[in-house]
Amino acid sequence: MTSNRRSKPDVLLDNSDAVYAYYLRHRPNRLQAMAAYALLANRFRPRIVFADGARAQLADLLRSKRPILFALNHLSQRDPYVVAAAAWRSPLRPLIGRVRVLAKDELFLDPDQRRKVDMMGGIPVFRGKDHGIRAVNAAGQQMMDICAERLTTGDHVAVFPEGTCNEVDPARVQSIGSGIGHIAFRATKLGAPPALLCLGISYGPRPDPTVEPTEAEVRSAAFYFRTPVLTLPQRPADIARLTAAELQLAVDGATAAY
Repeated sequence: MTSNRRSKPDVLLDNSDAVYAYYLRHRPNRLQAMAAYALLANRFRPRIVFADGARAQLADLLRSKRPILFALNHLSQRDPYVVAAAAWRSPLRPLIGRVRVLAKDELFLDPDQRRKVDMMGGIPVFRGKDHGIRAVNAAGQQMMDICAERLTTGDHVAVFPEGTCNEVDPARVQSIGSGIGHIAFRATKLGAPPALLCLGISYGPRPDPTVEPTEAEVRSAAFYFRTPVLTLPQRPADIARLTAAELQLAVDGATAAY
């Protein structure tokens, strides 16, 4: 099933072949993305904090032009706006428009919402929790292949590997799957081994993590950069375990910095 605009297929599970063929090639308008990120940075003003040596190592990594696989914790539906603001206010600004961001498929259903997600470099993810594990298996394989291929073309990929908002304990990273490991593994097989960069977000201590953070808490978020990991394990499961450990250290840093 496709839309009337053949170049832009409907983001539906039974249309995944056309969806991922489209997002293999899709590129956002960088000028529009820059403008949107600048507006978000004016609204949200996250405090940018670096682990010891991380700023210099990140500068070296950016100069190398090596693809980066970003991993971030997920606390709120507003996380993408905070990430965009942090990107504008950090050394990541030159990458705006060149980072593909994995986003749940429901964000692509409303045309206006889809336009915004596309502008921010979104790639749809059909989640097992929404459609059933077996039903999404083939689409998941396609998604990981697309991400790996994008990493070979000068793009970068950002993942919220927890898969859903953390409503248990914002200071503890929840279980992550092996998907991020498979993306890194497949990109390496294609000749584009990515560096791993874990970024932590904190909105401060919240009595009830099931309640979305307030506007004030989001506006003053702490955003923490770990040092980049330049050498990854060979097996996807080991990459995922390393990501979980590094991401927890990033969350610890963000929590302490809030």
